[in-house]
Amino acid sequence: MAKVHFFAAARAAVGADVLDVSATSVAEVIDFCSLINPQMSRLMPTCGILVDSVACHDFSAAIDADTRIDVLPKFAGG
Repeated sequence: MAKVHFFAAARAAVGADVLDVSATSVAEVIDFCSLINPQMSRLMPTCGILVDSVACHDFSAAIDADTRIDVLPKFAGG
């Protein structure tokens, strides 16, 4: 199972730092996260997704059980 790590508002919405997700693509992970609750459904489209520490823009990308996915909401900072 891929490990999905949540940060900031995503962590608060999910109520966990990490979830194990059975998925074969980044798109499946995004769909799973969007179904967790209405707050995550609204938040996911604004999140950056990292796959093994690299920004992912191709959500059809295949993943395997050793893949780390980071879900990073937009945030202000300086």
